[in-house]
Amino acid sequence: MEINILFVISAYLLGSIPTGLLLAKAFCGVDIRSTGSGNIGATNVYRTIGPRIGILTLFGDCLKGALPVVIAKSLALPVYWIALIGLAAFLGHVYTVFLGFKGGKGVATALGVFLAASPLAVLVALVVFSLVLYRWRYVSLASITASALMPSLVALIDGEPAIVLMTLVIAAVVILKHRENIKRLKNGTENKFKA
Repeated sequence: MEINILFVISAYLLGSIPTGLLLAKAFCGVDIRSTGSGNIGATNVYRTIGPRIGILTLFGDCLKGALPVVIAKSLALPVYWIALIGLAAFLGHVYTVFLGFKGGKGVATALGVFLAASPLAVLVALVVFSLVLYRWRYVSLASITASALMPSLVALIDGEPAIVLMTLVIAAVVILKHRENIKRLKNGTENKFKA
């Protein structure tokens, strides 16, 4: 029990590492919180710093979600502990202890968690994400749509109640963190994605 709790705490701390902030400072000397949308996630880094650092941020944020779940599964931990570890990694990114519990919107870290927990569901969600992004050119809309779809996909494909519950919580937080984007989408003022 104690070692599993330690895994949960470690997953949170790993998730808390502000990848975008560290990469932007290291490579460009820029505090990403003071440029663009002010978000530390991959989309803002991509838009304000450039594709190379943006993609590195995406990879890093995804990895810190996937790695704890992969380790937990490899150790054959009970599924409810795997779900808690995945949720902890995600919440670490969104509410990072290193930045006063203010972090990113969690999409890339959620992607990492979901890839490790239910890869087939992610594959379907990525198709939906890509289609929405291609049609409307809004990363936020694509992220919200894919997040909203994930709990149903996981329930249908994986069916494990603890993983479904984890996915529901993560999806709800991702959508909540996009509330300003939702307002801008309604007002027609949201920024479109430019490759």
